[in-house]
Amino acid sequence: MTQASALDTASTARILLEESHDLPLVSLSIGTTSGGIADPDGREGLTRLTGRLMRRTGGGRDPQEIDTRIDSLGGSLSVDVGHSVAIFHATVIRRSLEPFMELVTDVLGRPGLADSELARLKRETQAELVDALDDDRGLARRWFRRKLFAGHPYGRPLSGTSATLEAIQPDDVHERARSLAARDALVFAWSGDVGPDLATRLTERVRAALPLGEAPLDRTPDPVVPPGRRLVLVDKPERTQTQILIGGLGTHPTDPDHTALLVGNTIFGGTFTARLTEEVRSKRGWSYGAYSSLPFDRRRQAFSMWTFPKAEDAAPCIALELEMLKAFRERGVTKKELAWAKRYLVRSHAFAVDTAAKRVGLALDSVLYDLPPGYYENYLARVRAVTLDDVNAALRARIPERDLLIVVVGTAADIRDAVERAIPELSHTEVVRFDADV
Repeated sequence: MTQASALDTASTARILLEESHDLPLVSLSIGTTSGGIADPDGREGLTRLTGRLMRRTGGGRDPQEIDTRIDSLGGSLSVDVGHSVAIFHATVIRRSLEPFMELVTDVLGRPGLADSELARLKRETQAELVDALDDDRGLARRWFRRKLFAGHPYGRPLSGTSATLEAIQPDDVHERARSLAARDALVFAWSGDVGPDLATRLTERVRAALPLGEAPLDRTPDPVVPPGRRLVLVDKPERTQTQILIGGLGTHPTDPDHTALLVGNTIFGGTFTARLTEEVRSKRGWSYGAYSSLPFDRRRQAFSMWTFPKAEDAAPCIALELEMLKAFRERGVTKKELAWAKRYLVRSHAFAVDTAAKRVGLALDSVLYDLPPGYYENYLARVRAVTLDDVNAALRARIPERDLLIVVVGTAADIRDAVERAIPELSHTEVVRFDADV
């Protein structure tokens, strides 16, 4: 891939640039290594709430005025908050870049953070939490993360709960806004119709309006999950369909077998033609989709399998997935599967780097998540170098088979007995209300 340039200037700013003058568009992502895990206990949701409020009150304006201004300039502006990072994303047509950056400067350096708008945004967020109860897939993800990472910052809800949102006060938001926009905490990732001189000048204009400060060190420990197979039934009335997530701790980019695991996951459940989909969907028709995933963060994340069968198929589907997982670890993959997966990953990688914005986005990820040097630049070479022994050894060493969390969203009275019987060596069952701790 083409590597986004880290600009070498007299400025102390961290600037990444990927030029492309094919279209008169400029994109900018401004990221910091401080995300939702920085929220104080009892005030979960603070970072996400603060970022959204900054976006809505830049320069003391009201949200309607800001939206109208952005639209008139032919741009877009949003904020994305994860557990470890927060990123402001902006795109605008080239001729409007200068006035648009004035607005971005107001959002980061001069947010109004009006109390009335904060109260309105809290009400909106609480309403979103209630609406999310209708999303069974979202419920499964929420409870899976909460229970797998129980006691760890990764298990905390980024959006907060009604109680934690209510506890957030204006002083909390003002303090968090200063830390989110701390001058030396930010990385500026430019792409599109912009050159190094202009990118540097506009970056310095933004930074001049920002409070002094650096990003706090991420002292989050590595997560540790309890041993054994644990079942969490998220009890929701009158469900004819279930949502199932099964998994445990997965990989980290610094693991020597990280790339081999990514190749293995592609074979097991990473595509629509992988083993899981073939067995669950094609042969048995239990779930339209069946996938496995291996995401990463600054600390180790989860390996998980996702299916959504009818209630009467939930138990046999879980039993099948556990059997497949055991066979996957013990027997590994075949030469034919390995060759196919490597070709697939090499060819599909082109879509991850086919625009300047995507390329600089990967470079930004490398900085914000503290990825190993050359993580993306050497990706294709690492995939091509993976051997059959590499994959099979990685599966045995890393993929959990005993220490698993099984989360099922469904009607507990209808499915509990069958689901429990489907899980060999089940050590613990917990039933939670689907609307608990909203």
